[in-house]
Amino acid sequence: MTAHATLDHIPRDILCAADYEALAPQFIAAPALAYIAGASGEERTLRANRRAFARWQILPRLLRDVTAGHTRTTLFGRAWRHPIALAPLAYQTLAHPAGEIDTARGAAAADACLTVSTLATCPIEDIARASEGEKWFQLYFQPRRDATRDLIQRAEQADYTALVVTLDASVQSPGRRAVRAGVALPGAVNLARYAVPPQRALAADASLIFQGAMREAPTWADLRWLLSATRLPVLVKGVLRADEALALRDAGVAGLIVSNHGGRALDGVPASLAALPAIRRAVGPDLPVLLDSGVRSGSDVFKALALGASAVMVGRLQVYALSVAGALGVAHLLRTLHQELELCMAMAGCATLADIDSTLICENSDVDPD
Repeated sequence: MTAHATLDHIPRDILCAADYEALAPQFIAAPALAYIAGASGEERTLRANRRAFARWQILPRLLRDVTAGHTRTTLFGRAWRHPIALAPLAYQTLAHPAGEIDTARGAAAADACLTVSTLATCPIEDIARASEGEKWFQLYFQPRRDATRDLIQRAEQADYTALVVTLDASVQSPGRRAVRAGVALPGAVNLARYAVPPQRALAADASLIFQGAMREAPTWADLRWLLSATRLPVLVKGVLRADEALALRDAGVAGLIVSNHGGRALDGVPASLAALPAIRRAVGPDLPVLLDSGVRSGSDVFKALALGASAVMVGRLQVYALSVAGALGVAHLLRTLHQELELCMAMAGCATLADIDSTLICENSDVDPD
């Protein structure tokens, strides 16, 4: 089926944030959709992310006055209208010709923090100029440290306000859906200026994984260098273990993002939401802890906050909305999620985010195992 052209209006059948996922196949070419919607291996973690939200039910409080309610919060000294941000998502021109430029415009219109991927299909400087809103830059360590340093400096000069370093995707198992569909990924625009290091010859008995692909994977030494190389707060994305969360806090990172890369990294790891409570207990109440992977609704946001998240990041939904209606779609998606969260809070008796805690949720025994 040929993908439809992007709309200049919001379709009437978009009644909730999750509807964008159902409509996106009409607007994204099948090979690109296989990449965007797919994940690694057998996609067990992709499914687990959604099942984890279904595990929890909301226990509302009655007779609460919420007429002064709001969703405002503060992260790293900066005021946010609501705790919903956009996760870094690569190759967005697969879904819309304007790619991350329109995503940035939509995020700014909805007062949402945008996180721009190293693998964005538009220059990070152009994306920054498209929006005066809150912007973070997602960093992949490069094989050469001078290239990594240059990316950091570019982000600082373009007025990004935080760095998000992804540590769970140095090597990934192939997304079988995307491979079978034959998707062709766009070039890495923001890496074009950096020379590719020459390939090192491997010994005959060497592993293509251990001695090959993982040769340039970041280490604790690289993270310590990064913390000393930037004036921006550094968040680590890809955290699933409580012991590592504690070590990262003690190393001086500004925040954590509990994430399994939306199921794109190691298949079979826990859902991000399932890992969240232990991580929050380990690092204590003060360190910002965000969550991504599996968020589809305002009630999902509520559940994540109840389990210890400071805010959530929305991944695939943003590019589904982008494909349907460009910047307008992204802004509408974020506004819808925000309103869904407000509705959930009001009905649960929570006037502010500080009122949301673990006493407002309980486990759902009816959820079927995978």
